[in-house]
Amino acid sequence: MDITSITALNESIGIGTTSEKKVTSDNTEAFSSLLNSAISMYKDADLLQKKAEQAEMNFAMGYSDNTHDLALAQQKANIALQYTVKVTNKFLEAYKEIMNMQL
Repeated sequence: MDITSITALNESIGIGTTSEKKVTSDNTEAFSSLLNSAISMYKDADLLQKKAEQAEMNFAMGYSDNTHDLALAQQKANIALQYTVKVTNKFLEAYKEIMNMQL
C-alpha cells in the first residue's frame, strides 16, 4: 500500500491540513466540470437504455429466460432516464430564472 497516495488524498479533501483552500474567481473550470458531468450523465443513461434493449432482445429471442435480469435492466434504465430528465429540467429552470434577473 502506498502511503503517499493516502496522504495526497487527505490533503486534496482537506483532512489534516491547516491551510485554507484556494478559491478561484475563474468559472471556466466550474463550467467545464459541470458540462463534463452532464455529458457523462447522458452517456450513462444512454448506455443503460441500450443494455435494457439488449436484455429485451435476448429475452425475446430465447437466449435468456431470466426475467429478473430483464426487469433489473429495465428499471435501471428507467431510473437513469428519469434522473436525467429531472436534472435537465432543473437546469433549464435555473437558466430561465437567471435570464429573467434584472441587473
